[in-house]
Amino acid sequence: MGGRRQTQRRRMEPDARRAEILGVARRLFGANGYATVSTSDIAAEAGVARALINHYFGSKRRLYLEVVRQMMVVPASVSRNLPPTGPEERLSICVDRWLDVVERNREMWLSAIGLEALGNDPEIDRIMLEADEIATDRILEAALMADVTEGRTQLRAMIRAHSAMLKAASREWLVRGTLSRSDLHVILTRTVLHLLNTVYPAIRAAGGGSAPPTP
Repeated sequence: MGGRRQTQRRRMEPDARRAEILGVARRLFGANGYATVSTSDIAAEAGVARALINHYFGSKRRLYLEVVRQMMVVPASVSRNLPPTGPEERLSICVDRWLDVVERNREMWLSAIGLEALGNDPEIDRIMLEADEIATDRILEAALMADVTEGRTQLRAMIRAHSAMLKAASREWLVRGTLSRSDLHVILTRTVLHLLNTVYPAIRAAGGGSAPPTP
């Protein structure tokens, strides 16, 4: 990717500059892959010195891990300022916002979930585990179930398991084209509601809520 003309540098606050570097890295890594993209490419595209990337992130590897984390962790904005209505509308809004994030970052999202499938990188695995826990928090918040205590371990486990289906379904949308965005919206919203309204009460009724929490 050599020969890229360097973008004119602009004065920016450190947080804004760091966010801009992450945005450029997310786009270049998504489009070209980790091995092909250099920190020089990212620096040139972002209009910064390569030393600034090292200052903020330490190395290309650390920058890449931060891009993966940023891509996989559901942002707080997904569940922010939801209307004081019922779980169905609130979850529908969250799913729509999440689909916006994925659609804007299609290539990097697919790259990141492909890394999870490989399952041979402890640092990536930690990011994915963190992402699943945060996504679970966002869903429970949207569903007005953040304070549930009875059967909480099983409830959270069900939502984490749902994330695997979510990732597989996103491939059907983005790669295979067998599902539309609206199809995916219906699937994700309805399956979460089914878990919360039907499966969770059934597990509670069967005594599953009494299992001890995992450490």
